[in-house]
Amino acid sequence: MKKEFLDLPTYVRLPVIGLAAADIAAKIAAVVDIVRRPAANVRGPKWVWILAQGINGVGPAAYFLAGRR
Repeated sequence: MKKEFLDLPTYVRLPVIGLAAADIAAKIAAVVDIVRRPAANVRGPKWVWILAQGINGVGPAAYFLAGRR
C-alpha cells in the first residue's frame, strides 16, 4: 500500500515542509544573487549557475561556496 503525504504523522510532515521551504528560499536567494552580481564576479557562465539551482540542495550550496568570487 502506497502512503500519501497526508497519511504521515505531523512530526514527520512538519520537518519535510520546513526543509522544502528552506530549499526554495535558498534557490531564490541564489538566483537573485546571480542576476544582481556582475559577470566578472561569478565563476563560470551565469546561465550554468542558474540551471544548477534545479539540483535540490546541492545547487544553491555549490553556488554560495564555489560560484562567487
